[in-house]
Amino acid sequence: MRTVGDFVKGKDNNLNLIRIIAALTVLMSHSFALSTGTPQAEPLRHSLGMTLGDMAVDIFFITSGFLIVKSLISRANIIDFIWARVLRVLPGLAVMLVVTVLGLGLYFTRFPVLSYLFHPETWIYLLKNTSLLAGAEFHLPGVFQANPIRGVVNGSLWTLPFEVSMYIVVAALWLCLYMLRLGPKYFKYIIVLLTFLAGVVKFTAYSLDMSSEFIRLFYMFFMGGSFYVLRNYIPLSRKLFWLAMIFLVASTPHQGIFFFVYNLILAYGLFYVAFVPAGVIRRYNSVGDYSYGIYIYAFPVQQTVAALLPGVGPWAMFALSFALTLPLAIFSWNVVEQHALNFRPFFSNTTRSLLEKLRPTPA
Repeated sequence: MRTVGDFVKGKDNNLNLIRIIAALTVLMSHSFALSTGTPQAEPLRHSLGMTLGDMAVDIFFITSGFLIVKSLISRANIIDFIWARVLRVLPGLAVMLVVTVLGLGLYFTRFPVLSYLFHPETWIYLLKNTSLLAGAEFHLPGVFQANPIRGVVNGSLWTLPFEVSMYIVVAALWLCLYMLRLGPKYFKYIIVLLTFLAGVVKFTAYSLDMSSEFIRLFYMFFMGGSFYVLRNYIPLSRKLFWLAMIFLVASTPHQGIFFFVYNLILAYGLFYVAFVPAGVIRRYNSVGDYSYGIYIYAFPVQQTVAALLPGVGPWAMFALSFALTLPLAIFSWNVVEQHALNFRPFFSNTTRSLLEKLRPTPA
């Protein structure tokens, strides 16, 4: 029986397709909240205790954990790893923030232009969301104040500081083991251990009704990482996949049971779909990776639709927002993100040269 490890070489898989579907699922889920003014309107929130958007974010973090741990283990170079992460996240984000602040913000603000531009909240929004080290900022002065979800410019940004914190944990763990002269084997052991501990905390917190977004996303991220670490021991079986799906559907009448089943089998179902189905769906790999652009642009576009078309329904908002967001995502990938990644060798080599010059010379 073939394992996950048999499929991980190369990029001929369905991960890009899964990520863009997840990004569109977030867009669709948010359309209900942003058009009605209440997050309670998002599909599945009442029946399952989580929304389709929540599930999509979980999928993002599982795939991210898998790819990030794969990247670090295969590169075995922390400088290359750090620059790869910085150039994947920040350039596209920075351009989106400038477009939002100087485009949408200036158009929709109730403040005079100079008051808006020099307002502390404007610069806090720009700088805090660029750094992502102190959480996300959601408000620009006087913007979207009449919308059903009042004043929130880009609610999707809340996940990015968590994502960056996962990168920092992984990089710090690698560096600590390097300084202790311990090999990648110990890194792999700790990834699996962290997943187990996060799962224990997550399920215990749920039982005690003490939910935590950090624990939830930490568990998902490191579950993805563990699937890479244990890739040669995890079989991808059609029977196991459909058995897992049957258990998942059967658990939906009870939120508590669904929570446990969902968290235990989501990663397996995700990687089965990512690696096993082939054929015509693999053609999507010839298209760019638009998922990040859709994710970071969708929310402000949806708020724009809500501001320009008061009373717009959720499905109309979804259709209009998708039509407006996709070109922005295509622009982001082709003009910003893809080109930024090409600078990784330059920045990595420059960093290594600087560190070499700073290294003390032997007496």
